[in-house]
Amino acid sequence: MTTTQRQQVTVDVHVILERDDHILLCLRQGTGYADGLYCLPSGHLDPGETVIDCAIREAREEAGVVIAPDALRPATVVHHLSPEGRPRVGFFFVTETWGGEVVNAEPGKCAKVEWVPIDVLPDDTVPYTTAGVELYRTGVGIGTHGWPS
Repeated sequence: MTTTQRQQVTVDVHVILERDDHILLCLRQGTGYADGLYCLPSGHLDPGETVIDCAIREAREEAGVVIAPDALRPATVVHHLSPEGRPRVGFFFVTETWGGEVVNAEPGKCAKVEWVPIDVLPDDTVPYTTAGVELYRTGVGIGTHGWPS
């Protein structure tokens, strides 16, 4: 009998904090992954955690804001293949409503936070992040990034 191995993926959760046609990006540093590039507040889903709980946690840990669960809206989902060939699924959420002031809450992992126009992301943005933001901007609910054409 032939046994088929099931696909295993890393689940990432990204939060688009949006105000006045701008979104918040974090400039990564000291993490060992994509240092020197911009990304959204984001992170890996922890065991036993829902994607909504993860989004709320990441926004608090990275940007110092508190988001109510009902303030999050699904933005898009990206099935990503990393340059190293590892599959990931990214859940992107968006909100215009949060409590507290945006700050760089993880200065050891983030050089700065910056509001940028949603339609003109910096060239030095993580491509996976750019793909998710573009899918959201164009109203595409699910897409792929990094897979061979």
